[in-house]
Amino acid sequence: MELRIREGRAVLAGPGGESAREVDPHSLAIGSDLAQALHEWARVASVVGDSGTEAVSVVSQRGRQLAQRVAATMGTSVRFVDPVSGEGVIVDPPTPAPRSQLARRLFGTPDPAGEPTPWLTGLTISAFVAAVVVVAMLALANTLARETNGWLALLASAVVTAGITPSLWLARRVPIVRWASFGAAAGIVIAWIGVLIVVF
Repeated sequence: MELRIREGRAVLAGPGGESAREVDPHSLAIGSDLAQALHEWARVASVVGDSGTEAVSVVSQRGRQLAQRVAATMGTSVRFVDPVSGEGVIVDPPTPAPRSQLARRLFGTPDPAGEPTPWLTGLTISAFVAAVVVVAMLALANTLARETNGWLALLASAVVTAGITPSLWLARRVPIVRWASFGAAAGIVIAWIGVLIVVF
């Protein structure tokens, strides 16, 4: 893949420049902020040209930085064509930090490049969902144990756990929903302690 400028716009092309298409976040797997930064860089590079000023080196450096972001986002090598000198430089994507096989199976792929993990918001959602699940399961078990039989309360809790587990397993990889999934899973584990106390 090749990053170059054509008519003041940033374009990505195949090897040798064929099938060049304008950078567009709707047709390429890049975010709108990166696409906008690429087009702004292309406009500045077209204006600066080869004026010989200090801005030329800044334009080249900024282009290389953007090529690194494109390579990291798309996960492929990008050939950056310097708009000033015309030289091409191959920019490889960064090697991902090693993750254990267990973590990859449980939590899926890491967050996309450049997107921070929302720990505070996510953990708040998880805590809230965990509290709701604990209260709901304990209310169910307590009511059934009091009104009918302790074994029926245990059976109902097992049915609820078995019914919700596949949904939680699938939701663990969805970027926003996974926080609720983690909270519900923690809530079920905590609630089972209370269920066993209520039943026995």
